[in-house]
Amino acid sequence: MGSTDTVANPIADISAQEFWAAPLADREAAFRRLRDEDPVSRQRQPEGFLVEIGGELTGPYWALTRYEDIRAVSRDAKTFCSGKGVMLEDAPQEFLDAALSILAMDDPRHAAVRGLIAKGFTPKTVKLLEEGVRRDARQIVDELAEHGDGDFVALVAKRLPEMTIMRMLGVPEADRERLVHHSDAMVSWNDPVYLDGRDPIAVVGEALFTLHQACIALAEERRGTPTDDLLSQLVHAEIDGERLRTEEIAAFFVLLSVAGNDTTRHTSSHAMAAIARNPDQRALLLEDLDGRLETGVEEFVRWASPVMTFRRTATRDTEIAGQPIAAGDKVVLVYPSGNRDERAFADPDRFDVARTPNRHLGFGGGGAHYCLGAPLAKVQLRALFGELLGRFPQLDVGEPDPLVGNFVNGVRSLPMTLS
Repeated sequence: MGSTDTVANPIADISAQEFWAAPLADREAAFRRLRDEDPVSRQRQPEGFLVEIGGELTGPYWALTRYEDIRAVSRDAKTFCSGKGVMLEDAPQEFLDAALSILAMDDPRHAAVRGLIAKGFTPKTVKLLEEGVRRDARQIVDELAEHGDGDFVALVAKRLPEMTIMRMLGVPEADRERLVHHSDAMVSWNDPVYLDGRDPIAVVGEALFTLHQACIALAEERRGTPTDDLLSQLVHAEIDGERLRTEEIAAFFVLLSVAGNDTTRHTSSHAMAAIARNPDQRALLLEDLDGRLETGVEEFVRWASPVMTFRRTATRDTEIAGQPIAAGDKVVLVYPSGNRDERAFADPDRFDVARTPNRHLGFGGGGAHYCLGAPLAKVQLRALFGELLGRFPQLDVGEPDPLVGNFVNGVRSLPMTLS
């Protein structure tokens, strides 16, 4: 596949910035056409803002839109590696090194570093975190009662993950809102409203610098005075007798600041909008809130598909669903399409909080890069919606104001009425 290919796919050109700015319903219709007519589709060089025209571009790619193909590639890290980039569009290597951590690593380094990080997400650790998560959820809802109507994203959705993740990293409370603000920039460089005329490369550069400097300062403190947070574990951990480099720790700090905050936040917003639009599903949840949130949360994640794309690179000649794939070809996993695949889900366009089974792709398709934070995200969603619907069972929201981008299915704001 040559890097000069600029021919748009005739069914759906998902490389265009315009595609990702289109209404969600239009994108879902395009994904459906691709699943039916061209499930392993050749797509042109992605449009992007992070690499200037004339910069080094990696060329076109294959887009996977069916559930089983996405799942199969996710579980075959030997044939489809992550170390050559995981973003749909191109970005400077400095950005990739500073922001992606284990997302863009392959074994054996990936397994070793992930193994260290995984200690912060074991079932035992998540269980210990659960009490704090539930306490934070109660606080958010208590304060919501005092505040009244407003923006669901600002008053509810963004607050719980911010509290949880910043506490895990040992960030002082006074610095949390500032660092979350900069983590937002890491997934918002395609959004014209967010940029407000600013240069996207400058915005991302400032965010990376701020997050790295914060991590470096905290890591230096932890070297002299260890605490029980995840950052202390990483600072003092060793792989084959060697400590992690400060740059590696800072890259993970950025990754967790972004992924840990944004995915749960946007899932909460999309889920609340779906509950408001589907009174039968709200009623079903309210009949047995504690009992039905288990399956409900899985549907929240499927419905939201908070992470929309990840890229892999073929390490050898192979094929996907009969389509030859050459060594070096890029392959992009399109999760929202897989989560609406009629071949994998009965009536996939229906929001169904009792859906079972629900083997969605919201945390990835399994394999070496399956989301480490999935158990913690589920705890957060159960705690938040348990408190929220328990206290305000008829809470209503308006239309989501979407964040434009091809990575995170973001919601900038969501008007809320407590009722």
